[in-house]
Amino acid sequence: MGQGTPGGLNRKGLSGDRKPDANDKKDKKFEPAAPPARVGRKQRKQKGPEAAARLPTVTPLSKCKLRLLKLERIKDYLLMEEEFVANQERLKPQEEKAEEDRSKVDDLRGSPMSVGNLEELIDENHAIVSSSVGPEYYVGILSFVDKDQLEPGCAILMHNKVLSVVGLLQDDVDPMVSVMKVEKAPLESYADIGGLDAQIQEIKEAVELPLTHPELYEDIGIKPPKGVILYGEPGTGKTLLAKAVANSTSATFLRVVGSELIQKYLGDGPKLVRELFRVADDLSPSIVFIDEIDAVGTKRYDAHSGGEREIQRTMLELLNQLDGFDSRGDVKVILATNKIESLDPALLRPGRIDRKIEFPLPDIKTRRRIFQIHTSRMTLADDVNLEEFVMTKDEFSGADIKAICTEAGLLALRERRMKVTHPDFKKAKDKVMFKKKEGVPEGLYM
Repeated sequence: MGQGTPGGLNRKGLSGDRKPDANDKKDKKFEPAAPPARVGRKQRKQKGPEAAARLPTVTPLSKCKLRLLKLERIKDYLLMEEEFVANQERLKPQEEKAEEDRSKVDDLRGSPMSVGNLEELIDENHAIVSSSVGPEYYVGILSFVDKDQLEPGCAILMHNKVLSVVGLLQDDVDPMVSVMKVEKAPLESYADIGGLDAQIQEIKEAVELPLTHPELYEDIGIKPPKGVILYGEPGTGKTLLAKAVANSTSATFLRVVGSELIQKYLGDGPKLVRELFRVADDLSPSIVFIDEIDAVGTKRYDAHSGGEREIQRTMLELLNQLDGFDSRGDVKVILATNKIESLDPALLRPGRIDRKIEFPLPDIKTRRRIFQIHTSRMTLADDVNLEEFVMTKDEFSGADIKAICTEAGLLALRERRMKVTHPDFKKAKDKVMFKKKEGVPEGLYM
């Protein structure tokens, strides 16, 4: 029993055996074993933030590159947009400020502006200003004003309500002083003055000679007169002589009437006097002619009103300018008045007015000379006898003689005659003397 096939079992008799397939008969190829995934010790998996931040190596494809270019383009656009927004945020306040300034300027165009003085600069945007109608104010300076030209004492333009500084007056000379300057020399000369030889000689020595030949006074060791005063009856040639001085000299001539120095507001009169002499000093050699000085130079008394006190303050400033602490230099002063007895003694004392020139009524010789001057260009008839009017006992002034000649010419012109006759002069004389006596005929109430 135990002998037979090995194992005592018959393979063919096994119930679980399957039949051999034809594929099993083929020979299988040799396949080497796969190499190990790693060599050496097994690496442990890293943990922590370094492992989390580590990115795997990725090889970019063409699709990835196109997407990268697109993202870079979006990034450039966002950068440009960021720069544009930043510029808008930076420039918008400036544009708003410029628009605000333009609106302020537009508001100022239709409203009047006040003229004031800059007293003190506090900082770049604030200052203390004053006007002639009120006290000093602490105000602002608008941004469009050129702050480099602002300086204490300059004339400025102020807003009429808030008094802010809105502009600067470039001309620092008072407009009234600019008007006082005689731009065109008068046509009258010394030859047009009849008589008055002594007066002409005195005013030449006191006014013209110190300006043209100052070395003569230095050689003799004296100081030239500072000013002269012309006084006398009305119409005797005081203003005419001042015109002749302006014609004959090359110095700057400033003419002012005494009533112009009286201003409405407090302090404007003394300020105008200071400005007048400051301009005269800047334009030296110069001559200041003040006509009708008795308007401001009357004797001082106890004033009861503000206007009278202001007139006295103006005269005190005039006294200071004539003979004050500062030297007048090449500035000569000519005063003229009809009532010298009403002037203040301080104005007439030596040192201020060194020479007083009187203009009396013309005598016979002077009358003859004045008639010759005024009739030299007139067409006279043969019957005209001027000696009758020269030798008359009536008191004629130079202005009266000129009025007689003018009236005689008008009477001849009224009758369509080209020559002036003797009856024309007689009628003209009667008419002028009638008006001179305030319209009251002589002997009416006798």
